[in-house]
Amino acid sequence: MCGICGYLWLPGGKEIGRSLFERMTDSLSHRGPDDRGVFYTRPEEQGAGAPGAALGHRRLSILDLSPQGRQPMASADGTLQLVFNGEIYNYIEQRAELEKRGYTFRTGTDTEVVIALYREYGEDFAAKLSGMFAIGLWDAAARKLLLLRDRLGKKPLFYREETGRLIFASELNTLRLAPDIPADLDLIALDEYLTYQYVPHPRSIFRGIKKLPPGTLGVWTPETGLAIRPYWEPDWNREDDRPYEEWLGLLREKLTRAVEIRLRSDVPLGAFLSGGIDSTIVAGLMQRISPQRIKTYSIGFAQKEYDETPVARQTAARLGTEHHELFIEPEMETLLPLIARQYGEPFADSSAIPCRLMCELTRKEVTVALSGDGGDELFAGYDRYKAVALSRAIDRFPLALRRFFAGPVRACIPASTRQRSLPRRLKRFLEGLTMPPAERYLQWIAIFNRARRAELYSSDFQTGLARQAAEEEPGYDALGWLTRAMENCRNRDFVTQISLTDIQTYLPGDILAKMDIASMTWGLEVRSPILDDDVLDLALRIPLKDKIRGKKGKAILRDAFREFLPPELDNRPKTGFGVPLDHWFRGPLKESARAILTDPANPAAPYFKKETVARLLSEHFTGTFDHAARIWALLVLTEFLKGV
Repeated sequence: MCGICGYLWLPGGKEIGRSLFERMTDSLSHRGPDDRGVFYTRPEEQGAGAPGAALGHRRLSILDLSPQGRQPMASADGTLQLVFNGEIYNYIEQRAELEKRGYTFRTGTDTEVVIALYREYGEDFAAKLSGMFAIGLWDAAARKLLLLRDRLGKKPLFYREETGRLIFASELNTLRLAPDIPADLDLIALDEYLTYQYVPHPRSIFRGIKKLPPGTLGVWTPETGLAIRPYWEPDWNREDDRPYEEWLGLLREKLTRAVEIRLRSDVPLGAFLSGGIDSTIVAGLMQRISPQRIKTYSIGFAQKEYDETPVARQTAARLGTEHHELFIEPEMETLLPLIARQYGEPFADSSAIPCRLMCELTRKEVTVALSGDGGDELFAGYDRYKAVALSRAIDRFPLALRRFFAGPVRACIPASTRQRSLPRRLKRFLEGLTMPPAERYLQWIAIFNRARRAELYSSDFQTGLARQAAEEEPGYDALGWLTRAMENCRNRDFVTQISLTDIQTYLPGDILAKMDIASMTWGLEVRSPILDDDVLDLALRIPLKDKIRGKKGKAILRDAFREFLPPELDNRPKTGFGVPLDHWFRGPLKESARAILTDPANPAAPYFKKETVARLLSEHFTGTFDHAARIWALLVLTEFLKGV
């Protein structure tokens, strides 16, 4: 696990000096505290018409801790230079195949295997890789650069292409250190952020800087510029018909193998243990496979409805792990600036707070941790999937009846200030019953839905957004992020369609981005066995009836690994990795939030109507409505803009 960056420029283009490029590289030292390497060559050193090339790498040593694993790593003839962030889990198997073809290796790294795979298969080498990765490979002989990102987007890669140069980096903050990078906000990205709580790929918050989409390969040459194409295109519409017991056996086999290969490491490993089903299964498999007692970690809160430490503690005792806990108190003055700026762009998933602190706790003792990320998306674990199923059944009712439930019936339900209360969830459910299915789902998951964004945005913001959309994306609608993904799986039942849409959108945009930044802030590598390529391929083909049985999601996951799940955990309602923002913003953080968002010097003020912001604060503080997630999103944006 590491941090990477690169800069290519044509003769006469915007050159970067070696010292500035080394500063870019070192800005990633938190991702790779163990070593540093730079490759730098000017155009005149490469031959007539060739570009200059600079590649930087900060290393977190996991495999082959010797200096031989240093990057950028060159091929034997020196024509290839590779920088690589992540892990290739099947590198041992790929290495064995390459050795049969006559290749020899001087290191024990997966990096050297990647170089050999490119030598053997050319641009098709991407399909041979199984793991989490972002790769930059400079082929001096062919005068081309390859950029590559793993299937699901576990590892990030930002880039900017303009006439005469191409820049890329693991983090947006690093890329912006390059010379002459404008800081113009992308208003479409800002609108999407306020909808989804993150900026979806391929945009970033800055115009002209993009994210390489998951599962794609970018090839840059001086003649063609950057051409991006998918190297992984699953059949989202395929569903297999197998006996349930056969599915169970396959899942046990694939997930056990996924955990096993993620224990390959030359440094200490541990596991996150939230008290939920997914992390319990991963920790259970890890403890079963490991010859030693593993270390597990969890985060707790004073508010009982958010605190999972009692369950995690019981689970750890059952599994026999060495367990560690940390309890969180709100320190917004410290945490808000750190979180807002570390991501390089606004990111409002408040679980970034406990995630960051848990990674800090874990890194004190281990360098690699396994997580349960992916179980909800792959195996239909979110409660909202049950709501989707119920709403589709209600769609058979006449529109007039649905309007009655969405209007008068909803109005009769008392308001609740508790985020997870039944009345609050029921009101939210009924609100979308008259909408088309995709719009309804967005209504449920959005931080600011369509109506609330219209109330929030200033006239200048609305005008600027419309102007940019007309120039770049005519017909733009924030809903398009979902509908484009839904179209890929249009032949599946609607609940499965939504879960597969989350795999394409919410998982890379939110869950994986959050974990990458939180973990790499401390130089901690986090591996996600449930998102293993083979487990993913299997999960995509399993019918919904085997994922949701009765009232329980993740049925097949529960049944496949029931020996790890005590009855109290198996029957426990899903709580998620929530944060008690609603309590904090009515208590210790109330005045801080008010002061920041009503400050006339607030850099976010020009984008919003001040009376709408004031109403959100008032309604939340008085207990009329729970706007905690919206207040947090505005606070993160404000703090981010202070640093731009």
